[in-house]
Amino acid sequence: MSETTRTVRVHLAERSYDIEIGAGSLDQLGRFLTERATVTHVVLLTDENVHRLHAMRAAESLGQQEINVDVIRIEPGEPSKSIDVAASLWEGLLQLGADRKTVVAAVGGGVIGDLAGFVAATYARGLRFLQVPTSLLAQVDSSVGGKVGINLPEAKNMVGAFWQPLGVLIDTDTLATLPANEFRSGLAEVVKYGMILDSELFDYLEANVAGLLEHDPKVLGHVIARCCRLKADVVEQDEREESGLRAVLNLGHTFGHAFESLSGYGKLLHGEAVSIGMVCAARLAQRLKRIDAQLTQRLTRLLESLGLPVAVPDLDPKQIVESMMHDKKVQHGALKVVLPSRLGHAELVGGVEPADIRAALQG
Repeated sequence: MSETTRTVRVHLAERSYDIEIGAGSLDQLGRFLTERATVTHVVLLTDENVHRLHAMRAAESLGQQEINVDVIRIEPGEPSKSIDVAASLWEGLLQLGADRKTVVAAVGGGVIGDLAGFVAATYARGLRFLQVPTSLLAQVDSSVGGKVGINLPEAKNMVGAFWQPLGVLIDTDTLATLPANEFRSGLAEVVKYGMILDSELFDYLEANVAGLLEHDPKVLGHVIARCCRLKADVVEQDEREESGLRAVLNLGHTFGHAFESLSGYGKLLHGEAVSIGMVCAARLAQRLKRIDAQLTQRLTRLLESLGLPVAVPDLDPKQIVESMMHDKKVQHGALKVVLPSRLGHAELVGGVEPADIRAALQG
């Protein structure tokens, strides 16, 4: 490990694991895995884009540890998080002779991590799993905490499990190959952490917009490690979303998931949808007199300065509300929404009226 490598420990009793963050660390994947488990067979799941850019380096690093590596490639994009693709991967594991000692390694963005984790959690009643996130969104959010799943046509992430990985290896150099809009999409989740948990991080983001957009390694390393620590702290206290604490991580997501599903998965990047969703959540909180207009304006300004969208897509407000009612946070027909109460703090608020949601959508 280099001097600039940072390690964040997720403390979950026997399911505890490390998140190792560094530049150029993809070549250390074999070392990282064999330090944590005895492994002879890895099925590496990736997509067509990441295969060419990063997955082969990961496979070579594993091979240097005398591990038998099989690589499965799927089509990139949200549509791959489906029942049909999951079924094809179960069949693929069967054909490759995967057994309970096999490790599934996810090398890619959030779609690959969610899908590979779900397949690992369900094949042979559970295979060990390794996260190697290559997008910013996956590095700061979806790769940490063990939430894995696939989409139904009507609802995102509705079929899934809590399945913690053996570890998470983050190579910040992979971000240099991301399309600009994918990188910005990940920044939405970074802003979210500042809004819900860490006002100092929010201040840091406001002061380092240029460094973020220019991929400054020092800025990125600090921000990614901080986000992982914040998420780990929440997961340690509420691993399975039972106390309501972990729900705050969904700021902007109830609105955002509705925008994604109604636009058609893949039309709006997840982070773009969350960016717009956070602005709507702030407007709703302001309408309910939980925050003042200044915080809504600060959030909107920061998102815009990072090149993220803040305007609600041209969709039917009634359909948006109906889609939000499919959210996993709906209980007994009542919608709950995560709303900010001040910078660095958010809460899950119940009994939100559809009329207030529609007003928040309209600005």
